[in-house]
Amino acid sequence: MPDAASAAAAAYEAAKDRPFPDDVFTAPQLTWAVIGCGVIANQMAEALALAGRRIHGVANRTREKAVAFAERHGVERVYDTVEDLYADPEVDAVYVTTPHNTHIRYLRGALAAGKHVLCEKSITLNSAELDEARALAEKNGVVLMDATTILHMPLYAELLRRARAGEFGRMNLAQLNFGSYKEYGDLTNRFYNIELAGGAMLDIGVYALSLMRLFMASQPTEVVSLGNLASTGVDEAGGVVCRNAEGQLGVVSLTLHSKQPKRAVLSFDRCYVEVEEYPRADEATIVWTEDGRRETVRAGEEAYALCYEMADLEAAVAGDAEKRALLGYAADVMELMTRLRADWGVVYPEER
Repeated sequence: MPDAASAAAAAYEAAKDRPFPDDVFTAPQLTWAVIGCGVIANQMAEALALAGRRIHGVANRTREKAVAFAERHGVERVYDTVEDLYADPEVDAVYVTTPHNTHIRYLRGALAAGKHVLCEKSITLNSAELDEARALAEKNGVVLMDATTILHMPLYAELLRRARAGEFGRMNLAQLNFGSYKEYGDLTNRFYNIELAGGAMLDIGVYALSLMRLFMASQPTEVVSLGNLASTGVDEAGGVVCRNAEGQLGVVSLTLHSKQPKRAVLSFDRCYVEVEEYPRADEATIVWTEDGRRETVRAGEEAYALCYEMADLEAAVAGDAEKRALLGYAADVMELMTRLRADWGVVYPEER
């Protein structure tokens, strides 16, 4: 099974010679700048290229990397500082792609400067930071959006549409796995480094909890869990069982040191829905309870996953209430993650 970066590269390669869909970017186009130029920023630039679009500007802690990023992707401006980016009147929206523990710093600056912000997962370290960022966005009349792909993939919009129309019956149980194998050899890498807000919850748990919450009628109020910590103090693995007021259950298993399938099963009265490789999925299987019939559902395309995020922010800026409401799901997920880390004793330096 390929890793996420390889899978993304393969998806882009398969899509690059096809016409870009005309139903992705439907709102007025914004001018974008990016903070950070790591793997995800490069993926975003490549995804935008499929749509014939480019990032306007880039800022990075290391200027040399920003220059190389700009040359590779045809970015017009390289800023010496993030403050220069915030001050650029041509920039409408900022995409933040830096490590988790730096997000709030850039959210404060960009939102205060009146820029709309799409922020990579995990959008903040904890609920207090997200509450602060949401208040800043409201104060400055701009849109803040969480870039967790689950919230933006068309497949989930289609499945939600059908679920809310009553086709599937009541949702009873969501079961989600996510396992990666990260070596212990270098515990300074971002996955295990507490100074970089590492750990399974913020890195991979956010996907599982986002999908679970999206299909639940309300936020879980009862939560029991066990977490195993790495020697660095971050969560290496965890098991979570939760329940909301409607009696819907969520069961989540996460690990950074054992490979397991990225598999989601959503169980309803009339069927269950299986999704493999669910973070950027464009296909699901419905198995109907009555006769065992299997139905394949396809919507969107993996290659355009990061375009859907940008498109949703542009739609939210244009007044789409449904897209604006996505941040509420992100806030619920952040509340769960903050609670779970507290239960496990995972505290980052910024929280001490």
